Amino acid sequence: MARHDKTIGRYVYLTVQGIEYRVYYESAGEGIPLVCQHTAGAHAFQWRHVLEDPEITSRYRVIAWDLPFHGKSLPPVEDAHWTRPYNLTRAFFLEFITAFCAALELDQPVFMGCSMGGQVAVDLAAEHPDQFRAVIGVESSLASPGYYLDQWYHPRISNEAKPATMYSLCAPTSPEKYIRETIFGYSQGAPMVFKGDLYYYSVDYDGHKVVDRIDTSRIPVYFLTGEYDFATSPADTRALAARIKGAKFQEMTDNGHFPMSENPVKFMEYLRPILGEIAAR
Repeated sequence: MARHDKTIGRYVYLTVQGIEYRVYYESAGEGIPLVCQHTAGAHAFQWRHVLEDPEITSRYRVIAWDLPFHGKSLPPVEDAHWTRPYNLTRAFFLEFITAFCAALELDQPVFMGCSMGGQVAVDLAAEHPDQFRAVIGVESSLASPGYYLDQWYHPRISNEAKPATMYSLCAPTSPEKYIRETIFGYSQGAPMVFKGDLYYYSVDYDGHKVVDRIDTSRIPVYFLTGEYDFATSPADTRALAARIKGAKFQEMTDNGHFPMSENPVKFMEYLRPILGEIAAR
């Protein structure tokens, strides 16, 4: 008899800023919706260990999407996207996430995102506090300037440069098999997408402008950051959490910038208590 994962993949059609997108997502489990945003240039593969964790999926319906232009979410066929640069903007990002949750009729989901997903967790807490049960920002900061660079989409620089850089962002203590899986997933991205995602991460996102509006009595805010992350250090996240009264922060040992994929066993040790606390509320 064949052995299958419990995760199931589907497509949903969403209209964002007047354009229809065919969006791929995976889901597993039952209970409170937990929606997961991947990092820049990646896709939902990063959350596969969360999707297959029986303790989490016994209480949560875990959902992980491929953002448009990522993974199986192909570019929209009715839009001449190739005539202009791909840049992920704050406005698009927020509208996409809220449109996705509305389309699936999710009742106050928990949002969890890493890197650019960790930044948008902050924006969601500020702009849509009543639509989410809580946000979990993984590798989040107040700002990440200086990463929107031509070298990430340049004809003289191999696309191999991106996964090689991601290797350096993983912790030296993470299992090699999961580090290799993480960078393999990164190698699958379209050439222009990583740089375009960094437009939001490094240019359009500015936590300084929104943190003072976040009210944790309306939306609980949690932050997790790996000790070896040099792109978003624990000190960076600690400074962010200090600006939000009631926010909770933990530094994760034995993890870098991609904890859910590079060292999922260790990541779950930090994530499960947070999800338990949210469920108890």
